[in-house]
Amino acid sequence: MAKNTKRSRNLFGWTLFIVLAVGLVFVNIIGTFVNARVDMTEDHRFSLSDSTKSFLSNENNFQNRLSIKIYLSDNLPAELKTFRDAIEDKLKEFKVYAGKRIEYQFVSTNEGTDAEKQELYENLYAKGKGIMPLDVVYQKDGAQTQILLWPGATIDYEGSTVSSIQFLPGTKAGRPMPLQQLGPTINNSVKNLEYMLISSIRRATQQSKKRIGFLQGHGELRYPETQRVRSLLSPYFNVADVYLNDSLGALDNIDGLIIARPTQQFSNKELFLIDQFVMRGGRLMCFMDALSISPDSLQAKGQTHTKRITTGLEKMLFDYGLKLNDNYVVDAHCAPITVPYAKQSIVPWFFYVLATPTPHPISRNIEPVLLKYVSEVQFVGNENLAQSPVLTSSTNSNVTGMAPLVSLGMPLNYGNNPKLIDNPENEVNKRCLAGLCEGYFDSHFKNRIAPVYANNPEAKSVLEKSSVEGKVLLIGNGRFIANRYDSIPNRDSSGYLYRPQANNDLIRDAEIAQTGYQLYSGNQEFMQNVADYMLGESSVIDIRSRQVDIHRIDSKKVAEYAGFYKVINILVPCIGILLLALLLRFIRKRKFARKGS
Repeated sequence: MAKNTKRSRNLFGWTLFIVLAVGLVFVNIIGTFVNARVDMTEDHRFSLSDSTKSFLSNENNFQNRLSIKIYLSDNLPAELKTFRDAIEDKLKEFKVYAGKRIEYQFVSTNEGTDAEKQELYENLYAKGKGIMPLDVVYQKDGAQTQILLWPGATIDYEGSTVSSIQFLPGTKAGRPMPLQQLGPTINNSVKNLEYMLISSIRRATQQSKKRIGFLQGHGELRYPETQRVRSLLSPYFNVADVYLNDSLGALDNIDGLIIARPTQQFSNKELFLIDQFVMRGGRLMCFMDALSISPDSLQAKGQTHTKRITTGLEKMLFDYGLKLNDNYVVDAHCAPITVPYAKQSIVPWFFYVLATPTPHPISRNIEPVLLKYVSEVQFVGNENLAQSPVLTSSTNSNVTGMAPLVSLGMPLNYGNNPKLIDNPENEVNKRCLAGLCEGYFDSHFKNRIAPVYANNPEAKSVLEKSSVEGKVLLIGNGRFIANRYDSIPNRDSSGYLYRPQANNDLIRDAEIAQTGYQLYSGNQEFMQNVADYMLGESSVIDIRSRQVDIHRIDSKKVAEYAGFYKVINILVPCIGILLLALLLRFIRKRKFARKGS
């Protein structure tokens, strides 16, 4: 009887072991084909956005197979290995929704002969238009090691390489970067992986591009001053200069029209063309200065007068529900300026407003937008339109009078804790700096066709009300999209070649950087969001504006509780092992003691 009982126990034990082993193998086999995880983070930083899922799932966005080659596959330090794994995890998530339409592989850059590797490097670099190499130095086994990386990827679609991705910044020849300095950059790149990948896929598979025109002929920002913005938009839109003429169809092939800081008067016939463009559903983006100011006179004399800029656009925008005031907004949330010949050489300059983003998709979750000498935008009543503030000042802000006198002494009158208005925490104090109107507009020329077209046969098709829903955006500042540039004479002395300076003014303003103030503005992301939203290309806005909170470590708490947690980390595992050993000894003692009895 005892033998049968022992045999039954052994049979049950072996059966249970076999079932568990088979189940474990079965689960691992399923795991190789299924990639699933649960994101428990509060900000869902490890989950794809809904717009990404929708883009990847829709076969109309790209039907053919898209191949991504990532050039990070060699033996890497732990930090870079983690980054490589993050890229692979993100691409696995992409494949869940895109299926076989996306394939990827990690390619080694250190295999083959020297000639083959050199050819690969030249193809990747693509004369500076492809992937930039990254030299990294780090300590390994007590010796300094240097590796050359190509931290990027190429995208092949329909048989050709159509796009490249730069995951990490490159380095100049002979100036390697220490690995420990890459930590923040790697973390930021991991945060932006989804945006970098989906925007590159969108660019590679885009079948047609909408057309954005930069209006010229009225003192607007010239081509050299808008090269940065144009380079941002050109991968996703066809960008061209536009000159108005006598034809009603001058803007027929334009989907979005940018009017960047006009300084000269528009004629009635030019306003009529723009008006009809809006009536047909065109997207109008106006970046306007209401006042002109001379920064050189301000620095030389300590104060300067401002002058009104009248173009005629103001009246038309008023009919569209937007009013640009002839004043400046001053804000305690601002960037600094250098004041010559003063005891305090660097002071907060209330006219350099760090505009506060609103919940609107264009500005949500981006860094503050730097607006120098910005005027207030107001909404005027129009029940047919949806009116939304896109950028505002802070609650501690105010406005000047009309066409004010600007003085460098202004900040010195407010002390270290300026209060520019009563109750500086009241939300009512916020001033609109960028406003958007959407809906069906009434024509500025309703019941009064411009005289030049009154007897024109084509005028029969003039629209006095929007035929489709339109969008009009007004920002009370025109200079923030301008970049500084260098003029280089052509070799044949036929003119000049213009190129933007190395510093990207849309991210880091050169003038403010000279004060030592570390400011990285959201101007570039804001401009990208403006174009995407206005032209209806909103699939990447939510990704670009996604907020991922990186909580800083409290150094005081670390210093105070470091010893306690070190003891816990050492003692708890040891105590756990001792308790487990005592428990096993107790079980064995009872088991064998029972048999002995």
